[in-house]
Amino acid sequence: MRLRIHGLVVSALLLTAVAYAQESATSAEKKSSASSNRVVLKVGNTQVTEAEFESRISDIESSGDGDNETASQKERRRLGDDYASVLMLSQQAVKNHLDTTPEVARKLEIGRIQILSDAQFASLMDQAKPTPDEVSQYYNTHLHDYDEVQVRRLFIWKTGPNTANRKGLAPDAAKSRADAILKTSSAGGDATKLAEAFKISDEGMLDSEPLTFPRGEMPPAMEKAAFASAEGKWSQVQDTAESIILVHLLKRDRQPLEQVASLIEKRLQSETMLSKLDALKKNSGIWMDEKYFGTAAGASNQKSGAVSSTPSKLKDSPGGTEGGNVQR
Repeated sequence: MRLRIHGLVVSALLLTAVAYAQESATSAEKKSSASSNRVVLKVGNTQVTEAEFESRISDIESSGDGDNETASQKERRRLGDDYASVLMLSQQAVKNHLDTTPEVARKLEIGRIQILSDAQFASLMDQAKPTPDEVSQYYNTHLHDYDEVQVRRLFIWKTGPNTANRKGLAPDAAKSRADAILKTSSAGGDATKLAEAFKISDEGMLDSEPLTFPRGEMPPAMEKAAFASAEGKWSQVQDTAESIILVHLLKRDRQPLEQVASLIEKRLQSETMLSKLDALKKNSGIWMDEKYFGTAAGASNQKSGAVSSTPSKLKDSPGGTEGGNVQR
């Protein structure tokens, strides 16, 4: 018989089903007091209420077509058949004392450890969640981090023996065109027409529309030039053998708190969580045989100047501390 229930859910069901089988007498005495407590499935002496069934298979129910009642009914029936089969087999496993065999006992213990670990991790994450005041305070003390600029970038390509570019201008011509834009802008003139000449051209590329960049999302040289420039002015980012890059600052702004609050919350939550985990490790008496496990990863990373002590759960979560950038 081929069960179609997702593997992780099967594991969870097996764990709960074993408990059901061992306490079937208690389960059989439950009485329905509301719709959610209505018994909808029985396997031997084990009774499953509507609420219990829905909660245990909610993760695997197909979203399907909400308006197709027939399809939904068929899906529920299939899930019910699968669930009943899992309970039936788990009851038989307990009856045959398979739960006491070394392999099954090992898997049950691993499952129990993982479930408890996940539960404690979720509890700590909830405790680590910052308050709105803490989020606001962080924002107000890091306003600089949330500055942003609206710019247009101009790339003037160069040709010649020192570049692989097949299109562009000779170095002197490229410099002359760039200088004309910079001088016109510096004198308070409108250099738009000079820059627009590169919009549809083999000599360079101009952003067709203004682009907005929060701090930290541009290459360092371009960010430095853009944030140091005055509004309405053109400035040079770099001049290399490949190209000359100019940037036109149109507007300065700052991301509002409402826009970045969720990102700040996740950052603070991750930082607090790391502190809580470090404290737990210190107080839990963890010891590892370095001859078997090797030296701590943090120690080797410190030698190279890079330290990463972020647990995988925090690394994988949105707003994790890897990278340290909370901008969008």
